[in-house]
Amino acid sequence: MGNSENGGAGAARHPGYDLAPPGDAQRAALVDALSEEERRVLLHHGTEAPFCGVFLDNKHEGTYCCRLCGLPLFRSSAKFDSGTGWPSFFAPFDPAHVRRLHDRSHGMERTEIVCARCGSHLGHVFPDGPPPTFERHCLNSVSLSFVDRGAPWPDPLRRGGAEAASAD
Repeated sequence: MGNSENGGAGAARHPGYDLAPPGDAQRAALVDALSEEERRVLLHHGTEAPFCGVFLDNKHEGTYCCRLCGLPLFRSSAKFDSGTGWPSFFAPFDPAHVRRLHDRSHGMERTEIVCARCGSHLGHVFPDGPPPTFERHCLNSVSLSFVDRGAPWPDPLRRGGAEAASAD
């Protein structure tokens, strides 16, 4: 892992989200609330087993957010069945919300995706998705929380503003 790249293509910008990372005390409190599996994936770049994630077959309309900090990451309207066993999306909620890193672990060359605000590991992005982006953002369900359309956004950092509004 290392060099940052620009965010993904094909999504509209959504101003109003504070991308400053949580402070040390906030981060510690958020990390304390994670399960062992969530810590393994989010903090130590793990991968959950395929075909077992809670969001793989989720068909509800809404938004997938970072499990640790609550930042909106992907819309259900960008989700597709990739057949890989992990939730897959062709575009992020906002390209600025997902950061790309070169990942050379396990003898492979891949592009890791992490939450742009807190750095939590989300999964990887591959160039084999559907139009319009031809990208497949392959995510770990354990890295996500889901907000039904019209429900309030998660605001675990208590920042208010757009983050305290309802999911669109």
